[in-house]
Amino acid sequence: MSHEQHNPLLESHELPPFSAIKPEHVVPGTKTLIADALAEADRLSQQDSPGWDTFVAPLEEAYDRLNSAFSPVGHLNAVANSPELRKAYDETMPLLSEYSTRLGQHQGLFKAYQRLADSPEFSQLNAARQATIEHALRDFRLSGIDLPEEQQKRYGEISQRLSAITSTFSNNVLDATQAWTKRLDSADQLPGVPESSIELLAQNAEQRGQEGYLITLDFPAFYPILNFCDDRALREEVYVANSTKASETGPNGGEFDNSALMTEILELRKEEAEVLGFANYAELSLATKMAESTDQVVDFLRELATRSRPAAEQELAELRAYAKEELGIDSLEAWDVAYVSEKLRVARYAISQEDLRPYFPVPKVIDGLFAVVERLYGIQVKELTLEDTYHKDVSFYELSRDGQPIARFFLDLYARQGKRGGAWMDDCRVRRQRLDGSIQLPIAYLVCNFTPPVGNKKSLLTHNEVTTLFHEFGHGLHHMLTQVDVGSVSGINGVAWDAVELPSQFLENWCWEKEALDLMSGHYQTGEPLPAELLDKMLAAKNFQAAMMMLRQIEFALFDFLLHRDYQPAAEGKPGTDVQAVLDSVRKEVAVMIPPSYNRFAHSFSHIFAGGYAAGYYSYKWAEVLSADAFSAFEEEGIFNQATGKRFQECILEKGGSQPAMELFKAFRGREPDIEPLLRHSGLAA
Repeated sequence: MSHEQHNPLLESHELPPFSAIKPEHVVPGTKTLIADALAEADRLSQQDSPGWDTFVAPLEEAYDRLNSAFSPVGHLNAVANSPELRKAYDETMPLLSEYSTRLGQHQGLFKAYQRLADSPEFSQLNAARQATIEHALRDFRLSGIDLPEEQQKRYGEISQRLSAITSTFSNNVLDATQAWTKRLDSADQLPGVPESSIELLAQNAEQRGQEGYLITLDFPAFYPILNFCDDRALREEVYVANSTKASETGPNGGEFDNSALMTEILELRKEEAEVLGFANYAELSLATKMAESTDQVVDFLRELATRSRPAAEQELAELRAYAKEELGIDSLEAWDVAYVSEKLRVARYAISQEDLRPYFPVPKVIDGLFAVVERLYGIQVKELTLEDTYHKDVSFYELSRDGQPIARFFLDLYARQGKRGGAWMDDCRVRRQRLDGSIQLPIAYLVCNFTPPVGNKKSLLTHNEVTTLFHEFGHGLHHMLTQVDVGSVSGINGVAWDAVELPSQFLENWCWEKEALDLMSGHYQTGEPLPAELLDKMLAAKNFQAAMMMLRQIEFALFDFLLHRDYQPAAEGKPGTDVQAVLDSVRKEVAVMIPPSYNRFAHSFSHIFAGGYAAGYYSYKWAEVLSADAFSAFEEEGIFNQATGKRFQECILEKGGSQPAMELFKAFRGREPDIEPLLRHSGLAA
């Protein structure tokens, strides 16, 4: 086993040894670490009277050894991908999945946690330690561990079947997306479509060995048609194809139809919830979330809908009038909405993201971001020199308070070959107390995909990109400012799904405040901050059609939630719940513009049928309410008020998942969340 000694995954490191990790280390290293963690779990769970120091702490240490070793592997797979690394990474996925299943079904561990929870020691533990034990017991129960054998077996079958058919659902959506195309001979058939989009359609055709221009149902290809194309018949044709994807109707009707799968997914989820002792799947979903009851979620969505509706009706009336008077469209149809909206937006605000770029050179934005958090939380950020950062564009920083280091992070801003798209924050190391009593400081990865600098020019950001950077840094602060010493509830760990976006959406607010914009903007040639007229236009355009967009999100969220709460399978000759009928009734209740009857949105709603959002799509709006309400405290007390900043830091950012999210929010705000600030920020307040 001599090569084992040189496997960097099996040695402990303060910082990831990126350059030393080779694809051939990944599988053997992961296997060894998994075997060690499972052996440790077996050994520790045999204690008669498990205590925190003799049971949970060493168990966390074993888990952390695997997490810290694998974290740079997962990160490199996302930001510096190669065929060899991908192959090794893909080989470890089933191993890690099997590992977490084994831990979730580990009777010995479950009983040991239960003994500790029942022991006199439990009441002496601090909040973070108690929460760790409570979360562990909850998660064991949600994986069916204390069910009778027959039901446990059934639970396993349901999980496996759901895993298979949700994957089929998503493959059908992919296949249906690729099945439909429309070829055009000449660019003259695409009037109004921007040059860059026409080039993309030409490239689409060329890649498939065809002449001319090819429209597909991939977002970058169909979106410009619906948004910009002056040919109304073409817009309609594309809308029909896109809105009937993976269903029984439309141009490819019946070919990749998800109807039967939707029914089976909903039936199995209902059965799974019942096996675990819940009345329906919505209740099961809320077992790990901040919202307390299904009624609370439904009432919340309906209240937002009621409050947004008058403004949405007015927005639609303005859109219809503009379509008629300026564009000669007498009856506004579903395939006209995006097109007319774009024309109206430009006419009304005359501002584009491109106009803003010169004012946001990357170095200036980064300095401004650090200045904002320094004013809010009294922390300093400084760049450190680090040899081993896996790419020359990656920088490394340290956060300190009163000269004491508290956290560090890697910043990886630019798009490049072998790096996946999007923006995200991930943990490299969590803050926790090690067995020797020392504190492991948190380290974060912050990743974006901005346009890289060319030659000696600076990279310039759109205002949307600036907001993205602040969003991810908000997650980063949640991870890095934590004061919790237990890994499983420190930083973003153990935080309810519907509350985890609070710190990220919250920090975005500073991107719209003049005082903060002056710190982060400066023309790349002259250094002058963002001019007042551009800021005014930017603020005016911010809430364009905010009410219609709000209702659209509520429509999706309410459909998802009611479907999972009220679903009934077919029984004794009675038909089961009709998915399309649920969607139609929700639209009747909340939408201002009802789509055509052939619209089959649900058939490609992968978020809820194949993603993690089943009975959870409401989380997007829920977290927006929290972040808008939290920010309103700064609007009342001063956007750089240090006392308010300290309170937000102590109540929310430092506590991680150690206390329920609602308790933490109430500690900060002095009351439960209020929807008024979100409505006001969206321009919808009465």
